[in-house]
Amino acid sequence: MNQLNAMKVFRKVVELNSFSAAGRELGISNAAISKNVSDLEAHLGAQLLTRTTRRISVTEVGDAYYKRCVGILQHLEEADLM
Repeated sequence: MNQLNAMKVFRKVVELNSFSAAGRELGISNAAISKNVSDLEAHLGAQLLTRTTRRISVTEVGDAYYKRCVGILQHLEEADLM
């Protein structure tokens, strides 16, 4: 698993509240979105999202992780601009 890529995918899923919308925006399949999130959850040993057939919601752990991801990814994007 590429953790940085999985973090980007997770961030996009949370921001768009949708696996399919995140996939469209990132240009990857729903299966790839799901695999990235599942791999990230397995790596962390925690459930980040609660999924039903109609919606997703961010768990408490997922919300805390999302906030950290946003900061980390923002720092990386800023560093790339130097």
